[in-house]
Amino acid sequence: MYEGLEERAIDLGKTASSSDVIYNALRDEIISGHLKAGDSIRQEYIAKVFNVSRIPVREALKRLEAQGLVQNERYKGAVVSSLSNAEIEEIFAIRAYLEPLVIKRSVENIKPQTLADARRYCEEFSDEEDAGKWGEWNRLFHETLYQDANYPFHLKTIREAIDRVDSYIRAQLVLTHGMTRARKEHLEILEACEQGDGDRAAEMIRQHIQGAYASLMEYLKENKDS
Repeated sequence: MYEGLEERAIDLGKTASSSDVIYNALRDEIISGHLKAGDSIRQEYIAKVFNVSRIPVREALKRLEAQGLVQNERYKGAVVSSLSNAEIEEIFAIRAYLEPLVIKRSVENIKPQTLADARRYCEEFSDEEDAGKWGEWNRLFHETLYQDANYPFHLKTIREAIDRVDSYIRAQLVLTHGMTRARKEHLEILEACEQGDGDRAAEMIRQHIQGAYASLMEYLKENKDS
């Protein structure tokens, strides 16, 4: 389960930001689903892979724990967090409230280059055949459309909320055939932004998030009952 970490591992013994590198690597492995809910994260192994002491590993794990991506369990140490249905509901509710506010503000200030970047990510998302990359393009599309809001605290909260459910979003896209709907909705959101219609973009973002949540919960219920 550590293949992705081993590919990214470098000798960090001579670098000053080893905890940052380890944090980013572990975060990517978690939100990509390579490290799954309940998986143990062995400090000694991570330290060996990156050629560091356990100190920067512990620092990275503390940051992940603060974000809710990792939790400490008795006898097991650090493990990848799992989410209850109630927690998933709350996170999607936060997104459905904040993201419409942010995109409406962003549309008021949106730059031509931002729209060009967002269209490129929209097209990459639509054309991508590797399901493992859908989450990355989806995130880039959304974050790009939000960036001109100049609401750094809002964006930080949104980013952390998406981190918590990113693996679930990817599962929803892959396992519920959600890509067709997502492609259509992304294009409609982008066109509203290009037309300068912040109210429409905000409402479409809200519906987009709520639709993804409904689809995900339906899948989780069916999977639990099967």
